[in-house]
Amino acid sequence: MGRYFSALSNEANLLGLKAAYFLLGVDNDKTISGTKISDKQVNEYKQEIAAHTSPNIGFVKVSPIDTKDGKVLVFEIPAAPQGMPIAWKGHYYARNGESLTALNIEKVERIRNQALASDWSAQIIAGASIHDLNEEAIAKARQMFAVKNPRLKDQIQTWDDTTFLNKAKVLIKGQVTHTAILLLGKAESEHFISPASSKISWILKDRDNLEKDYEHFTCPLLLQVESVKAKIRNLKYRYIKDQTLFPDEVDQYDPFIIREALNNCIAHQDYTFGGKINVVEHEDGRLTFANSGSFIPESIEKVIEADTPETNYRNPFLANAMVSLNILDSMIIESGF
Repeated sequence: MGRYFSALSNEANLLGLKAAYFLLGVDNDKTISGTKISDKQVNEYKQEIAAHTSPNIGFVKVSPIDTKDGKVLVFEIPAAPQGMPIAWKGHYYARNGESLTALNIEKVERIRNQALASDWSAQIIAGASIHDLNEEAIAKARQMFAVKNPRLKDQIQTWDDTTFLNKAKVLIKGQVTHTAILLLGKAESEHFISPASSKISWILKDRDNLEKDYEHFTCPLLLQVESVKAKIRNLKYRYIKDQTLFPDEVDQYDPFIIREALNNCIAHQDYTFGGKINVVEHEDGRLTFANSGSFIPESIEKVIEADTPETNYRNPFLANAMVSLNILDSMIIESGF
C-alpha cells in the first residue's frame, strides 16, 4: 500500500488532479469481493503511511461503502505537493499502465521543476485591498511609469489608482498581489506576505569585520531603495591624469551599480524562505549584497559556457512589474542576474 500511495500521489500531481484513490474490496476485473479490514487496521495503515512517506503526508480520508457484495474501502490519496515528489521508504514510485514501477528521472524533474513554474510574486492576497498600499509610493510609481511610457503621460493622469496599477502589472484585475505589497505596501501591511519578509538590512562593518552600525528597512520597497542607498558612504576619489594639474573626481561606487544590484536582489529573492536582503558596507571599500535562494542556473560557469539568457526565472511577475515601473532594466532581467 505504501508503494501504491507514492505512485498514485505522484501520478495525480503529474495529471493536475487534487487526489487519487486506492480501493480495497474490488478485484482487478472490477467485481466487488468485499474486505474485512477493521477500523483498527485502517488506523494502523494511516500511521504507517504517515511515518514512512517523504515528505510526510497521509490519506485525506478513508470512506467505507457498504454494498450487497461486501464492504469497500476508498482511500483518498492527496496529490504530491508542487515541486516535491512523494517517496515511500526512500524510493519514488509511479504507475506504468496497470503496473507499479519506479518514478523515472523525467517525471522526477517534471515535478521538481514545478517549483520554478509557481510564481510566488503573482499570488493574490485574500483580504488585502488597495487601501493597504502607500499613497506616496503609488504617486512615485505613476511618475516612474510615465518616464517609461512617455506616450501615455496624458492618459496616466486620468486613471484612478486601481486602473493605473492594473496597467502597470502590479495588481491583477484590481486584486492585491504579493508584488503590490512588496513594492507599494504600507509598512504595517507586511503581515499580508508572512512568513515572507520585505526587509532590507544595511550593515556597516569595520576592517576587523565587526558591526559598527545598522538599519532595517521594510515596504514600500519602491521608496526604500533610495533610503538604503543613502546609508552607503560613497566617498569621492580624485585622480590627476597625465599632462594636467587638474584632478578628476569619481565616486567610490557607481550609483547605477548600487541601484541595479539592490533591485536585482529584490527581484530574484526566494521569498518562500522567509529571509531578508542584506547590504553589507565594509570600511575597507567593499559592498556585499546578499538575498535568499539558490542561483537557478546552478553556477556562473554554466551561464558563461551557455552564452545565452536563462529560460527560467524566479518571480517573473515581480520582475516584469519592476521593469514596467522603470525600476529595473529589461536587459538585466534577460541576463538572469
